[in-house]
Amino acid sequence: MASLRQKFGSRLRSIRTERKLTQEEFAELVGISVDFLSLIERGINAPSFEVLEQMGKSLGMPVMAFFDFRKGLVKAHR
Repeated sequence: MASLRQKFGSRLRSIRTERKLTQEEFAELVGISVDFLSLIERGINAPSFEVLEQMGKSLGMPVMAFFDFRKGLVKAHR
């Protein structure tokens, strides 16, 4: 079973790609490095609360939506 970090990273990657954003574009919007974003998406590292808030603002979605791991919900939060 995948860890919470892995589930979060996978969810974040799905949302980012659904929005047609590259890692470079999204990292710039959020104000983090591409390397750090890659670590988050691979479930190796976790973002701070401040980074989570900026991710939500950048994508126009509530932070809690990043933790809804049911399938097919990426488009529901546009």
